[in-house]
Amino acid sequence: MFATYLIGLREGLEATLVVSILVAFLVKSQRRDRLPQVWAGVGLAVALSVVFGSLIQYTSTSLLRTSESREFFEAVTSVAAVVFVTWMIFWMRRAARSIAGELRGKLTEALAVGSLAVAGMAFLAVVREGLETALIFYAAAESVAGGTGAGSLLALIGGIVTAVVIGFGLYRSALKINLSRFFTWTGALLILVAAGILKYGVHDFQEAGVLPGLNNQAFDISATLDPNAWYGALLAGMFNITAAPTVLELIAWVAYAVPVLVLFLRKPTAAPAKPAASTPAPSPAGTTAVTSPAVTSPAETTAAPVEPARPIATPTEAEPAAPVDETVPAERPQPAAAAPSPRA
Repeated sequence: MFATYLIGLREGLEATLVVSILVAFLVKSQRRDRLPQVWAGVGLAVALSVVFGSLIQYTSTSLLRTSESREFFEAVTSVAAVVFVTWMIFWMRRAARSIAGELRGKLTEALAVGSLAVAGMAFLAVVREGLETALIFYAAAESVAGGTGAGSLLALIGGIVTAVVIGFGLYRSALKINLSRFFTWTGALLILVAAGILKYGVHDFQEAGVLPGLNNQAFDISATLDPNAWYGALLAGMFNITAAPTVLELIAWVAYAVPVLVLFLRKPTAAPAKPAASTPAPSPAGTTAVTSPAVTSPAETTAAPVEPARPIATPTEAEPAAPVDETVPAERPQPAAAAPSPRA
């Protein structure tokens, strides 16, 4: 039951955060009149998710007549659930920082269109989480003893209720939680849950006759890992770790869990920063390159043509200015006016 509780908690918190982002944006934008449309879209998404889950259960119990067809159906849904879990975990890690901005942008566009667009946007934002929850819940519940019984359903509802309480506390600023660390830990646990679901799907394929090796056990440690003990039931219920798996089941569990955990827990490498320009832009034709290597802006480069006029002010070229002044005595008016005085 812990596995279904974890699924409800994780998926429920994602959906709750999405709804809280939409509601907070409308409140801050003074568009409370659109809140009913948001809640209508959310309610429709929840209802569709419940119908989808019921349809899966009805198909397995009523529409499929033979045990082989039921085993095959459960195997296919298990593999599909593993694909959804894996995609959801890595998508959330990649889009966690940008999801708020994207939702606000889409809601702004929806507000410009009308109320139906707002409801549709909220519906699409939540229905994905709901459909994933229904599919993963069915696969996880079928992989443990008891199936989709009352205990598994109550555990799922308990996880969703916990997620709603956490989301409301975050929205009201009454609760602070490191969401990055939360999604990392729950993501790692869900990877182990998905490995158990995949192992169960391989077992169903073997029972349906699609894969061989149903009676080819990898090992049998029933004497050490008692299935009836609390720890045996806990490991089997959470991660589908059993005392006597088949060879293909063990290969599937290890081949999925180990590489996916390594990829998920590995810190993403930051993109290398672009190096700053170390040389100035080429000067226009006909000008002297007098700018220093530290020039990095176009404004400084365009000012370069003015600089060639300044080299004449250097100390070594300032001396020839004296002879130039000696060639201009005729321009002085006083000596020219005093010349006729001696003749008188």
